[in-house]
Amino acid sequence: MNPAAPPIPAVAADALAGRTVLVTGAHGGLGAEAAKACARAGATVVLLGRKVPKLNRVYDAVKALGPEPALYPVDLAGADPADYAELAARIAGELGGLHGLLHCAAEFKGLAPLEATPPEDFVRSLHVNLTAPWLLTQACLPWLRKAGDSAVVFVTDDPARVGKAYWGSYGLAKQGLVALVRQLSAETDATPVRVSALEPGPMRTDLRARAYADEAQLRVPSPAAYAPACVHLLSPAGAAHRGHVFAPRVPS
Repeated sequence: MNPAAPPIPAVAADALAGRTVLVTGAHGGLGAEAAKACARAGATVVLLGRKVPKLNRVYDAVKALGPEPALYPVDLAGADPADYAELAARIAGELGGLHGLLHCAAEFKGLAPLEATPPEDFVRSLHVNLTAPWLLTQACLPWLRKAGDSAVVFVTDDPARVGKAYWGSYGLAKQGLVALVRQLSAETDATPVRVSALEPGPMRTDLRARAYADEAQLRVPSPAAYAPACVHLLSPAGAAHRGHVFAPRVPS
């Protein structure tokens, strides 16, 4: 563990009470654990993902932990701005507002040289990892502003790792997210909307397994270890990280 890295913060049991939080990639490793942690903290969680059977399983788990969640099946690769606008309006209208947006969705097929990457794969990954999160955020901003306090949290990746060879458009997109966080935060600094990013450490996820196929799984923690950090950034306590990338680490 990097001695300079902050620890995972403790969160209050009611840190998100009365809030509605939209989680993308909700059936993925971190997305599912973050959704459960948000429910434990009192949030009504909207579960967004493209795989309905997996979403249903997360729905059952989240429902057992807190307020009844909502399902919203969407494929970020195929949705357009009108779809996102409808999504945001439905959430705000049916659930009484929107207070948080957590971007956990990710697209990564594995390490490969750029020259050998099919153009359609390059474009899809760049879109799902960068432009789609922005378009969804853009659609949600009017509703987030109406909340007395709200947060947008992007999940990034270690730039020292994904900026290297063979990480392709996934690596480019994750680096772009950091720039997006800083620019958008500067533009929303005088509003109730807090923009930040979470850079988790290594986690046992399918995405990591595609890059480190031979890694002993027990060498890295479960994504559940980083779920409290998601709640922290979505809650009022996350104000200290406004405009910044929060990179806590758990002991290895």
